[in-house]
Amino acid sequence: MQLASVSLIVPDYDAAIAFYCGQMGFDLVADIDQGRKRWVEVRPSGGGASFVLARADGSVQEAAIGAQGAGRVWLFLQTDDFERDHARLMQAGVTFEEEPRHEVYGTVAVFRDIFGNRWDLIERRDA
Repeated sequence: MQLASVSLIVPDYDAAIAFYCGQMGFDLVADIDQGRKRWVEVRPSGGGASFVLARADGSVQEAAIGAQGAGRVWLFLQTDDFERDHARLMQAGVTFEEEPRHEVYGTVAVFRDIFGNRWDLIERRDA
């Protein structure tokens, strides 16, 4: 078995597609109208698991937007060239919370997406 997708709660499909496929450079895998909702799937251009973008439905789900990780970094975007991708993301308007730092496991910096989710951009030493 392998992890295929993770659901990411968003307030609006089109805003999420614009951010993840525009600023982040992800690929749009699917955008299927299902009437009341859409099946929207995006994936980092380098591969790996995809995100199914789930539009919040109701106050409980709306409260979870940007809080699925309970304030912690919970999404990890691995790169083979930290400097290149850090510069590209910054140029695209992605806001980093910190300067890049070198840890025993690799080079990392935390950023937030437009919905408040905290991510690590990481180049692992063992990669």
